[in-house]
Amino acid sequence: MGVSFSLEGRVALVTGGASGIGEAVCRVFAAAGAAVCIADLNLEVAQALADELPQARAFRCDVTGAASIDAMFSAIPRLDVLINNAGIGLVGSIEETSPDDFERLFRVNVDGVYLVTRAAIPRLVESHGSVVNISSVAGLFGIRRRFAYCATKGAVVAMTKQLAVDYPTAFRVNCIAPGTVETPFVEGYLERYHKHEKEKVRAELHARQPIGRMGKPDEIAHLALYLCSEQAAFMNGSVVTIDGGWTAA
Repeated sequence: MGVSFSLEGRVALVTGGASGIGEAVCRVFAAAGAAVCIADLNLEVAQALADELPQARAFRCDVTGAASIDAMFSAIPRLDVLINNAGIGLVGSIEETSPDDFERLFRVNVDGVYLVTRAAIPRLVESHGSVVNISSVAGLFGIRRRFAYCATKGAVVAMTKQLAVDYPTAFRVNCIAPGTVETPFVEGYLERYHKHEKEKVRAELHARQPIGRMGKPDEIAHLALYLCSEQAAFMNGSVVTIDGGWTAA
C-alpha cells in the first residue's frame, strides 16, 4: 500500500520561498494540501508563485528585520509548519572575508533563523507544529574557501539541536543539510565567480557529489515534506544529509 505524506489543513511558512529550494518546497507543500505563505524579499516573484498555487499568499519579508517579520506574522494568525530556507553564500577564506561580509552572512543565515523562529514560537506551540531549518553539508565539515558560509550553516545545525532540547514536546525541529543543489543560487555563484568558465565549473560541481550530479530542488522539498508529516512524528533534533553521498565519501 502506498504512503502519502499529507499536509492537508496545515498552514506552512517558507522563507526565501520565491526561488530555488524554497520555491520547490512551496510547490510540493501546496500539492500536499498545505496553505502556503511565501516569504521573500522579492514580493513580485513571490506573488507570481502564489498566483499559481491554491491557498497561497505572498509576503515581502526581510528575515533580518524584526519589524518586517512582525508585520508578516500579524497576517498569519495560525502556523503549523515553518521552513527556514532564506540564506546567502560567500566565497572566501578567513583572510579573504571582510568583517562586513562576515557580519552580513550571519545576519541573514543565522539571525534570520533566530528572528523568524522566535516570532513563530507562540503559533508553533499552539499547533504542536514542525520546523525544518535548511542548513548545508558546509555546516558539517569544512569546504575550501567557504569560511563564513561554513560558520553560519554550522550555527543553523546547532540551533536546530538546541531548540529540540528546549521544546521537546511543544513542537518538532529538524534540519536538512543538502549537498550542492542546481538552483538560481548556484547560477549566481557561477556568474559572479566563474563567468568565463561556467560549464567547466558546473561539471566540477556535479562531479564532487559521488552520485555524479547536483541535487534537484524538488528532492530537497520532498524530504522536507516527510519531516513535516505525521509519519515523521518521532524525528526531532535530527540533521539529515541529502548530498549524493558527499559526506559519506
